[in-house]
Amino acid sequence: MIRSTRILVNGVVAIGLALTFGACGSDSNPAGPNTGDSGTVVLTITIEAAGVSPKEVTISPGQRVRFTNNDSVSHTMFSDPHPAHTDCPGLNAIDLLNPGQSKTSNNMDNVRVCTYHDEQRDTDARYRGTIRVQ
Repeated sequence: MIRSTRILVNGVVAIGLALTFGACGSDSNPAGPNTGDSGTVVLTITIEAAGVSPKEVTISPGQRVRFTNNDSVSHTMFSDPHPAHTDCPGLNAIDLLNPGQSKTSNNMDNVRVCTYHDEQRDTDARYRGTIRVQ
């Protein structure tokens, strides 16, 4: 009976550790290249107090873009035009980014030029950028 209980406890501990460590590595480098759910490469746009960087990126159809907020304040990133946000709806998945947070757009499937802005600072050119899908 004691041996059976010990084996059961050891098995539960092993499963718990496997689940814990398996979950830890899912996004170890949020600011670098990553792979989205569909296997597409993600390019990263960083938001800082000085603005977005890079201001322009070019991606292939089907790729995604990751936004990382390295600023000390929140930013709300949306597709142009303000306030309709209809130009490139895939960018609207970014929405609110708190300091230190990263989010990935939906797949950018249509060949086009997408512009975006920070909803909270829609007239501030530092927080505007362009994504060329070609």
